[in-house]
Amino acid sequence: MFFLGSAYPIGKFGLNASLNPILFGALRMGIVFLCLIPFCKIKIPQKKYYLPLLGFSICMGAGVNMFLYLSLDIASLLAPVTIGAQLSIPFAIILSSLFLGESISFKKWILIFTSFLGIILIAFDPKISEEILATLLIFAMAFFYGLSQVFSRYLKELDVKFTNAFMGLIGFIILIIISQLFEGNVIHQLINIDISGWIAVLYAGAIISIFGHMMMFYLYKFYPVGMVLPFYALFPVFGLLLIFLIFREIPTLIMVTGGIIVITSVFLLNKTR
Repeated sequence: MFFLGSAYPIGKFGLNASLNPILFGALRMGIVFLCLIPFCKIKIPQKKYYLPLLGFSICMGAGVNMFLYLSLDIASLLAPVTIGAQLSIPFAIILSSLFLGESISFKKWILIFTSFLGIILIAFDPKISEEILATLLIFAMAFFYGLSQVFSRYLKELDVKFTNAFMGLIGFIILIIISQLFEGNVIHQLINIDISGWIAVLYAGAIISIFGHMMMFYLYKFYPVGMVLPFYALFPVFGLLLIFLIFREIPTLIMVTGGIIVITSVFLLNKTR
């Protein structure tokens, strides 16, 4: 959870250094692909996996990374962004109900409502008035993350390394094209990235995307998903601690209260079956 939580301060650090946000996401996905492809058995999957694999790759590889780094780029406060990302779990549950027909118990609906209530409370913080766009962008990131989890339900039979390598490739292709169109000449951008920017990208791709997520998959082999997944709610705690250590950002009382409501609601959502 430490590695997942570090995505926000490290991402902001890289963006402050020399990186454009969409290019950051493209390079991160490129690193994921290059790190995983040597360990993949190249085998064309069955046709029934084509659409969900493409949907998962577009949502997770392109959607999540683009909106994450766009949000971090314009945010002056990282605490609301880090907390807002937790809405990916409620979004995933709602989307699973809509597209997969999974039932949502009354208790889950209460917890989904309280998680959004915590975000609404944070929105009343006077400091958030200048963070509206960054907050909306992180909501878009959470939506795409939740949607990617719906697609991933159809990919359980595929090798995890293959699905993530394919995601990295598709995410890289989409984001590098968007970066070229909206951020300028990619080659020129790459030449101007300094060493701190490359360190941030390598950390995001190799440590956060691969090592952090692979540790979660490793734990799934030995423990039930219901036992492992609740700890996902802890990543903003580590994220907020790192934000304080790196940027000396201290959240307000309203942010802390709203954050506690959101994190607790998501933790209980993950435990409720």
